[in-house]
Amino acid sequence: MYRSDDIEKYEGHPLETITSKTPVNESDEQRAADGQGQGSPGPGPVVHETMNPRLFMTLVCMSFLFIGSQISLYLYGSVFTLIYQDIGGADRYIWLVIGYLIPNAALCPFVGALSDLYGRQKVAIAGQIFLMIGPAITSTAHTMNIAIAGQVFSGIGAGLNELIALAGTGEVVPIKDRSFYVGIVVLTMIPFLPASLYAHWIAQAANWRYNGVFVGVWNFLGLILCIFFYKDPSRLTDNYTARDVLRKVDFIGGFLSTVGVTLLMMGLQWSSLQYTWGSAHNVVPFTLGLVFIIAFFVWEFKAPYPMCPRELFSKSKRTVIAILAITFFSGGNYFVMLLLWPSELTNVWGGDDLTIGIRTLPIGFCIIGGAAICLGLIILTKGRVRELMIFFTALMTAATGAMSIARPDNLSATLVVVVFASIGIGGILIPTSIVAQTMCPDEYIATITALTLSIRFIGGAIGFSIYTNVFSRKTAEYFTQYVAIDVLVTKSVVNFLTPDGQATIAAIATAIGNARFDEVRHILATSPSVINREAYPEILAAAQKSFALAYRYPYWISIAFGGVCFVASFFIANVRPMMTSKVSNPLKR
Repeated sequence: MYRSDDIEKYEGHPLETITSKTPVNESDEQRAADGQGQGSPGPGPVVHETMNPRLFMTLVCMSFLFIGSQISLYLYGSVFTLIYQDIGGADRYIWLVIGYLIPNAALCPFVGALSDLYGRQKVAIAGQIFLMIGPAITSTAHTMNIAIAGQVFSGIGAGLNELIALAGTGEVVPIKDRSFYVGIVVLTMIPFLPASLYAHWIAQAANWRYNGVFVGVWNFLGLILCIFFYKDPSRLTDNYTARDVLRKVDFIGGFLSTVGVTLLMMGLQWSSLQYTWGSAHNVVPFTLGLVFIIAFFVWEFKAPYPMCPRELFSKSKRTVIAILAITFFSGGNYFVMLLLWPSELTNVWGGDDLTIGIRTLPIGFCIIGGAAICLGLIILTKGRVRELMIFFTALMTAATGAMSIARPDNLSATLVVVVFASIGIGGILIPTSIVAQTMCPDEYIATITALTLSIRFIGGAIGFSIYTNVFSRKTAEYFTQYVAIDVLVTKSVVNFLTPDGQATIAAIATAIGNARFDEVRHILATSPSVINREAYPEILAAAQKSFALAYRYPYWISIAFGGVCFVASFFIANVRPMMTSKVSNPLKR
């Protein structure tokens, strides 16, 4: 053991001397960089210490990769209502999200091995191809199942390229400047922060399907940049062969975790609308999912090369565990805002596509603003991460919970809460990945980045499944009371004494619950069971009230996710001792 400047830290107790894989001197470091050590990977991409045209174009490429990995979910997620209005599948549209997130999360831990085998450039090219195929499938689909299949392809591409964009940026700059460089790449998302507005503009001007054209063209440009401006060789050498790479890949862990999470999602989602809770359709996959997840954790303790290597915790076990916990549970808060708020705008307040798009703007701008603020404060406070995480997790938890105040008559107040909730989420989303990179050994930067992305998506998928499950049940409950009973029956809008009248009540409630407003008007105008054909405003008001009451529950549940993050933030160590000028991958021009 030896004392290293990079691992001395103060966590409320005397300085520790711990085992580190950091080379003792520069000659050792150079041998590691040159791949001359036994089993060491070969050189990575050329790193430029000062800005020049080649470095600039590489960073532009990283920006295209990062943006391309995000906009598919952002654009389609903003027009879910339009999608299931067009192709049906209102009972399963949630799989547009889950189908994107699961392959994304499943691939992240393996991107490092793929990069070692083929080089990051080839992996990025493959990711861009998937990100062109996926939107093409989704945008030409005429059934929900085909659209979901397209999102699976998009999720594969996003899983490859989001990690490459972030890890590829972070590993070639001084540790003290990682926040700055990654922040710059993230900030290039600013022109795309109105993604929801763009999605509604495109839908209004043409059709929701043309969002896929936008995504495909963007990723085609990213593909061209990858081919001509991003050079990253395979890390294989005579001493570091493909066999060395493959034997260290945790295929069993990847299989157990992916199958477990998928089955768990199936059990959760099928119990919301498609099948009643307690039926074999949801109990069996839910139980099997838990079994696979438990088996995954058991395997990770025994695996010779686990997905979460023990060396990740060598600098500060407590901090890394806390960061991973925050990353996982904050995914639930992130997706409750990203994916529920656009639908809430449609269902509770209504409006044309342009109006709805404008009202979604605080989400994107404030999330990226929160990330930039927190990254900047990490630098200004010289690494006081604990205090920053406590503040931002508290803000995130309080504000997302306060979203439950939303009613049809208080849109302005709700928008203020949206701003604070989004800033809080942004202050957690990207900075946790940077802190995790700083608190782990340099050779595991890609691994920790993959894990943070993966568990964020898994946490978000689980949270979103819980939210939509509860929301669907509460929506059915409130629609039965306020739309069917209080309006259609009590106010004699429909003759409920006949079988045709009862079927008409069900049809009206279902149509307005799925945002098919024209269909409701058509039923009121043509059905012989309708007594009051001028009742549409009353039905709409009752539906908006029902939606507002149902949306409270996901936000209330999000408090539990945020509460765990808040508690975990107290266990984070400050990173000031880690903020050195050392470069993780200091290679020659």
